[in-house]
Amino acid sequence: MSKHPQNPDTAILHASCVAIDGSAVLITGASGSGKSGLALQLMSLGASLVSDDRTIIWRKGDTLMADAPDRLRGLIEAREVAILRVDPAGPHPVSLLIDMDAVETQRLPDHHQTQLLGLHITILKKSNLAHFPATILAYLRGQREA
Repeated sequence: MSKHPQNPDTAILHASCVAIDGSAVLITGASGSGKSGLALQLMSLGASLVSDDRTIIWRKGDTLMADAPDRLRGLIEAREVAILRVDPAGPHPVSLLIDMDAVETQRLPDHHQTQLLGLHITILKKSNLAHFPATILAYLRGQREA
């Protein structure tokens, strides 16, 4: 049974989504950009899967919410291995968006935001540094200083 509202303020994104400590991160990008791979890395560090490959988003007041479509709930693709079944996290408020189609080149980038369903969401570009997954989790648990 679906846990999200079906209304005009609902959208389905080509995105994966994981959550930790009550906050979710949307991971967007083209096929093969590493969305599921980053989600799996974040899960290995303690995050829970909200959705893989397709994510339903909707507005709940001033909060952007995310969840999995029913047929994909609890499933994540591990390329060159298998489709894996995991315990789904269920709906979570979105705090951050990672754009896997753009690579960050600045040591300390400016703060960027995007709009989804009329709400402002912080956006980070993909980083090829090994500590990027850990940085995302620290970001979700804390606040940006600079």
